Amino acid sequence: VIFTASILAKQISPFERDYLNVESAAKFLPPLSASPETGAMHWLGTNQIGQDLFTRLVYAARISLTTAILATTFSTLVGTILGTLAGYFRGIVDAVIQRVIDFFSNLPTLPILLILTAVLVTDPRLIPIPTFLIKFLQAIMLFDQEREARVVAALILILTLLGWTGVARLMRGQVLQVRERDFVEGARALGANSLAIITRHIVPNAFPPVIVAFTLGLASSLTAETSLSFLGIGIQNPIPTWGNMLAFTQSYMFERPYLPLIPAFPMFLCSVAFNFIGDGLRDALDPRQTK
Repeated sequence: VIFTASILAKQISPFERDYLNVESAAKFLPPLSASPETGAMHWLGTNQIGQDLFTRLVYAARISLTTAILATTFSTLVGTILGTLAGYFRGIVDAVIQRVIDFFSNLPTLPILLILTAVLVTDPRLIPIPTFLIKFLQAIMLFDQEREARVVAALILILTLLGWTGVARLMRGQVLQVRERDFVEGARALGANSLAIITRHIVPNAFPPVIVAFTLGLASSLTAETSLSFLGIGIQNPIPTWGNMLAFTQSYMFERPYLPLIPAFPMFLCSVAFNFIGDGLRDALDPRQTK
């Protein structure tokens, strides 16, 4: 429901203008208040400069959720490929990939995440990002400026770089088990090549636990993005994300305690929903699950 609302942000917002719209006479309106200028309903009230919180919330959902989904998808894809290669070929391939996994796993994730984000968000052109990817992010996140899309692309790249090792270890362990099964030996005896065995037999049977890891990764990526934005080194205002919306409530939370709940509650709901979806997909897609 939240993701659908974020996709339809322009259609469901009660205001003709976007999340940058400011009403100077409507500062800190409580929820369910009418706009003194247009008469439109502020469903969740307004912030300290008169911006509609509901409009900013649904636009923020679009940005935060898309960032988390893309980062987790790329990290899962990288981890799945490397884990599959390590588990299937073993030997020198496994040894090299394992050392790479050990290197990235032993990095102090939080300090590196903070440093890389601070540097790349300040100057996102340090990374040569393809133009088509920038245009894609501008289209799905409704950005007007190219720099905004470059900041999000840099953040996705950082989360991908630091988030693939767990999936790689999990996939390697699953592949080591599946490659010894009788149906894999039968495929080899019939002359199937390694690519066919991996894509048709090993990956489908080893993948269900990765689905659960993917959904847990969604919650982790969402938390990481909102945390960086909350600290002021992620996606910056005036672009709304749940993290920077939460950061702006710090100065006013004691006088208006409902303000932090507006961005925090949907973030909590999405994290819980990701876990439920993962359990459901695991049961539905696991070929070993009894019906």
